[in-house]
Amino acid sequence: MSQPPGPNPYDPRPYPPYGGYGLPPAPPPDHPQATTVLILGILGIVLCQVLAPFAWVMGGRVRKEIAASRGTVGGSQMVTIGWVLGIVGSCLLLLGLAFAVVYVIFIVILIGSSA
Repeated sequence: MSQPPGPNPYDPRPYPPYGGYGLPPAPPPDHPQATTVLILGILGIVLCQVLAPFAWVMGGRVRKEIAASRGTVGGSQMVTIGWVLGIVGSCLLLLGLAFAVVYVIFIVILIGSSA
């Protein structure tokens, strides 16, 4: 008797074995400045708001470079977090400067009215 064409229904291995295709591809390397942007963003919001605009500007530039690489460069999450922290830190810096200016104007008005 001849066998029907097609796969053998009694074959104990009808599917390829698990893990038979090798290792999954490695993720792309991070952008060289991804960590720098993240650290500047964290420091800009926690310690010194003067660093926050640098994180904002560098983060924007690095995000564009990562997008232009079409997947050959990684680190997008770190850069985005640093970029957002740079924006928030810059806003806090502007609020602090505005408060300082209003405070100085208020003190000058008080000193001028008491004289």
